[in-house]
Amino acid sequence: MCNNIAFAAQDRRFSFTNIHKCVMQGRKHVLSAEAALPVSDLSEAPVILVSGANRGIGAAIARELKAHGYRLSLGARSVESLEKEYGTSGPGVMHAHFDAFDPASAQAWVEATIARFGRIDGLVNNAGNGEQVHLLDDDDEALDRLWAVNVKAPLRLTRLCMPYLEASGRGRIVNIASLSGKRVRNQFVGYNMTKFAVMGLTHTTRQYGWEKGVRATAICPSFVRTEMSSYTDKVTPEEMIQPETMAQLVRTAIELPNNAAMAEMLVNCRLEDTV
Repeated sequence: MCNNIAFAAQDRRFSFTNIHKCVMQGRKHVLSAEAALPVSDLSEAPVILVSGANRGIGAAIARELKAHGYRLSLGARSVESLEKEYGTSGPGVMHAHFDAFDPASAQAWVEATIARFGRIDGLVNNAGNGEQVHLLDDDDEALDRLWAVNVKAPLRLTRLCMPYLEASGRGRIVNIASLSGKRVRNQFVGYNMTKFAVMGLTHTTRQYGWEKGVRATAICPSFVRTEMSSYTDKVTPEEMIQPETMAQLVRTAIELPNNAAMAEMLVNCRLEDTV
């Protein structure tokens, strides 16, 4: 067992850097989600919530974090979809029902995580809605769905997790945004507005949490090889950003020290003038 995995009793601050040393001890390769810390070490590992963890970017994030020794609380509308993807819950992983349209499910998820692990060290707001509402479309219901999933749900989870993130001394929030929240290249006004709003949420969170050790990062990708990008023919799936790359960036944002925070990560698979 690695003796470096520990919290200081006075401030409960976890040494994220040491987690890599512990994972690598006695192992030549750490390449898959099975290469987690021994169960005996899990009681001291950081706990990360990931929404929309049943597929796409969320599934890649879950595998990346598990491979590097994190404990995970995975949320999705269907717990069965999580069990299909990862098997039943284990010592370091719990599955929870989370429906972005249902505020009560967010509170229940956070409460269940605390009951199971006793702490929350990070939140990854990954669940998203990519409905295409054009500028002249008169579709308030679709707009409401976009705002509910892409903006209100991440805000709600941020509020619910914040006390526990503050208590950790180095809480982390990673919002999966989009380059559509930095510039506009299409007429999908609903999606674009909500992604600009996520940037506002991220920076407001940074302002609120900074003195308490909480750092927030917005990761803004172009096309990622997921179902959400399947509509485009501008780039091939092979040319798109891969979900595994996004997962590595999420882990980077989580593991950066408090004095080297990144507010935004802009990630593109194409050359553009501004990004």
